[in-house]
Amino acid sequence: MENFDLDQFLKYAIAEDVGDGDHTSLSTIPAGATGKARLLVKDNGIIAGIDIAQRVFELIDADLKFEQILHDGAKVQHGDVAFFVSGKSQSIVTAERLALNIMQRMSGIATQTAKITSMISHTKCKLLDTRKTTPGFRYFEKRAVVLGGGVNHRIGLYDMILVKDNHIDYAGGVNDALSKIKEYLETNHKNLQVEVEARSLEDVKLILENGLAFRILLDNFTVEQMREAVEYINGRVQTEASGGIHEGNVVAYAETGVDYISMGALTHQIKSLDLSLKAMK
Repeated sequence: MENFDLDQFLKYAIAEDVGDGDHTSLSTIPAGATGKARLLVKDNGIIAGIDIAQRVFELIDADLKFEQILHDGAKVQHGDVAFFVSGKSQSIVTAERLALNIMQRMSGIATQTAKITSMISHTKCKLLDTRKTTPGFRYFEKRAVVLGGGVNHRIGLYDMILVKDNHIDYAGGVNDALSKIKEYLETNHKNLQVEVEARSLEDVKLILENGLAFRILLDNFTVEQMREAVEYINGRVQTEASGGIHEGNVVAYAETGVDYISMGALTHQIKSLDLSLKAMK
């Protein structure tokens, strides 16, 4: 994400949390006290966001020492230690919550992505994320998907044209929408890939006849309809399945021969991985 400024985001998050001071730490921990803490894993899964946590500690206090043990994307289990941080005790405690918040959510997303990716690994199908992300947190969530073995879809509205049902209905139909897109791209000298949603096999036929799309999004198709559509498309364009797909049926959809499955649940229905920063005596 070229337009994302990590330090700017983290500085804002620190300001949001710290305000005019971490008064609990300032009042309870002697100013000159130093200590060491470890990031303890309390769940099984995939760890993500370690380098982000390191940057949080650096921005809080450049004198803190960060000792990395594990790397992003590694499989972890209860009891593993991801890193140590040492230095001014007040600084360690002040940075703790922000580092954990980011790492726990990223690790939860990476873990779920890895689980589903493993379930469909016997097929050619790849797992995609969506734009169903937490506002302002998309960089972290999409990065976590990749760490879990998934593939990023478009980053935002600017880097690809994805024609959904509302676009089609407002435009007056599939052919009208695609004609307007072609004119728009030519007029504005844009070179963007075009993906179009199909709600039926008839839509698929219209999209293929037009020839503009590089991928067809087969939305809310049953497994049987998906297989029929994939066979009809026969590799002429890429195929993506979406809508109503979950752990219970994802294997059946992947086995239809579809190229991609996109799941919004990867980023918006996630249980964070349980992590804890523990002081060491």
